[in-house]
Amino acid sequence: MLVVAAQRWIDPHPRVDAMTGRVDTDARAGGASEADQCALEHALRLAERFGGRCVAVTAGPVAAEEMLRQALAAGADEVLRVDAPPGGDPVLEDGAETARVLAAGLTARYGHVDLVLCGDRSADRGTGSTPAYLAARLGAAQALGLLDVGRDGDGLRALRRLDGGRRESLAVPLPAVCSVEPTAVRLRRASLPATLAARRSEIPHVAVDAAPRGAVAVKAVRTYRPRARVLPAPSGDDARRRTLELTGALVERAPSRVVTPSSPEQAAGELLGFLRAHGYLPEERDD
Repeated sequence: MLVVAAQRWIDPHPRVDAMTGRVDTDARAGGASEADQCALEHALRLAERFGGRCVAVTAGPVAAEEMLRQALAAGADEVLRVDAPPGGDPVLEDGAETARVLAAGLTARYGHVDLVLCGDRSADRGTGSTPAYLAARLGAAQALGLLDVGRDGDGLRALRRLDGGRRESLAVPLPAVCSVEPTAVRLRRASLPATLAARRSEIPHVAVDAAPRGAVAVKAVRTYRPRARVLPAPSGDDARRRTLELTGALVERAPSRVVTPSSPEQAAGELLGFLRAHGYLPEERDD
């Protein structure tokens, strides 16, 4: 069984040039977020319980290899770095593109993956969408935002947080992609011999192709400008009246009012009356 821990390399304190907006990162300060470290610990435990292998993978630049060496020192059997496509951003910002690159790299290296564990979201403005996109790419079941993951026969038993302090227990079949929250689970401490051995290890990497030609590419970003409306020409020779017509000051308008209904039924009646008055609903018929 192959258990994959998907890691995202980030620099929690990047330097931003106030004049040009250029962002510079430091490889020594970068690493995995707390959520990704929690996912790696879950992956190590599940690999032990299933008697399989644990692989830590990331899509990022060469600077991310230090993070993968830390995963090796913690107990991962293998690591893999996926190169970004030529011309792409080394630290991918799009969740769908990140999932495509990860899925392509895992398929090229291992063919089939039984379980992928990710953090619920990255610390650099992450939306948490990458695990869902990755599950779609791999054709796997998905369970997102989990507190705990354990083995249940040939599948998984997961625990998810709900509103109001409740919990939801899930039976997750394999293959699956799961994302975990950074809860009480902490990544185990690496031993000194394992850390020294990881520093001498060579990090394998694979390159993936650029996005297919049919994909939508953003060429330019501009401020939204609504289309100009065509207005009828004002009538008459008086300049003041023509100006009033152009500004709409001569149009009769219903005064605004504050509605404070005392019951849901009265609120629904007010809403339906407004929609009928403006032509969104037909007039109410007595029959």
